[in-house]
Amino acid sequence: MNPDNDINYNSFDNFDQNHLWHPYATLPPAYPNLVIDKADGVYLYTASGDALIDGMSSWWAATHGYNHPKLNAAITNQLSNMAHVMFGGLTHQPAIDLGKKLLSIVPNGLDAIFYADSGSIAVEVALKMALQYQLSQNKPQRNQIATTRSGYYGDTWHAMSICDPVTGMHSIYGKQLPVQLFTDKPKNGFNTPLSTDIKQQLTQFFEQNQYHMAAFIIEPVVQGAGGMRIYNPEYLTLLRKLCDQYDILLIADEIATGFGRTGKMFACEHAQTSPDIMTVGKAITGGYMTFAATLCQRYVAESIANSDYAALMHGPTFMGNPLACSVALASVELIIDGDYPKRARHIESQLQQYLQPLSELKSVVDVRVIGAIGVIELQQAVDMPRFQELLLKHKVWIRPFGKLVYIMPPIIMTDEELLLLCDRLKQVLTDYLK
Repeated sequence: MNPDNDINYNSFDNFDQNHLWHPYATLPPAYPNLVIDKADGVYLYTASGDALIDGMSSWWAATHGYNHPKLNAAITNQLSNMAHVMFGGLTHQPAIDLGKKLLSIVPNGLDAIFYADSGSIAVEVALKMALQYQLSQNKPQRNQIATTRSGYYGDTWHAMSICDPVTGMHSIYGKQLPVQLFTDKPKNGFNTPLSTDIKQQLTQFFEQNQYHMAAFIIEPVVQGAGGMRIYNPEYLTLLRKLCDQYDILLIADEIATGFGRTGKMFACEHAQTSPDIMTVGKAITGGYMTFAATLCQRYVAESIANSDYAALMHGPTFMGNPLACSVALASVELIIDGDYPKRARHIESQLQQYLQPLSELKSVVDVRVIGAIGVIELQQAVDMPRFQELLLKHKVWIRPFGKLVYIMPPIIMTDEELLLLCDRLKQVLTDYLK
């Protein structure tokens, strides 16, 4: 770290450094974790009093920014009644109200909801649904999940098995993970038409693996932590056609892309496609609580219910937590009332204007944008200790990974705040790439 800059190193906590593990990090970490005392609007406030404009929405969850009065009220009001009650054999109004609101906005046909603890668990539940559905169809040999390379679906066991097995973050677990089926990823570019080769390859993949595939899972339009790749919605259209042809379930993982982030309420809508199963999370509570959901078409639920394995075999202790359901309902209402998909499309036009000039910088390979997502791909992996110095110097917070410097700002961000975010990001990159 450079002692000549204006960073207050008292804002780094030694106990944290020595005892607390952080995501995908060593213990102790290679560089300090910054202490945040409070957050409000689109700003994170450090222990030393600096205000950092937030370009990450706390890993895409804090879509309404921080300390939102409606979300605060939802938590506080529910807390006066009950913080938690088991969902086994019991129910409550927040769960019911949230379910009604979700079903009013999700793609056509999605009708049954399983409340989960987190995005990874929602994916685990989706895979269980698919496997139990195939059992209910007397097709036990259909016990593998298919997907594309460069995907990321979470850090739990089966979720790891469908992440990219070679370049993904879980390759070290190798042969210990369940063996799944992988096909090549779609080419980058929202407006890049599918080539005849890609269409033929995917068609042959289904034909060759139809007897073993329980479902095909995909991150619609945007492959997130697997590379922030944006691809043509035509790929989803072809997937839907092939899944229908072979009676294979289509699972859409909308945990990162849902609730307006890509300019549609759900990214599937770019292809006018409804999946058989869909996972949602992150923005569902506005970043207030860990919570997610897995939704499915009615026939999936009924087929399982009428089989020898009638119960869906999953039941988290905190399933349907009333606090989480209450704040999720308030969050979804804000998304609907504020027309977040429209706002994301407006942000997209600004990001195109502000970020495209960065493509002229040395070592920038590509700049790509969709909705409220902006990605700058570099030639080399980011040197995080050095990069974090510059982030703090220029009072901005983002979290690159690998070669990717990207932003997913709170969708409530004003035009002026977005310009400030992009200007500061440009200053960071200009200094970093000198």
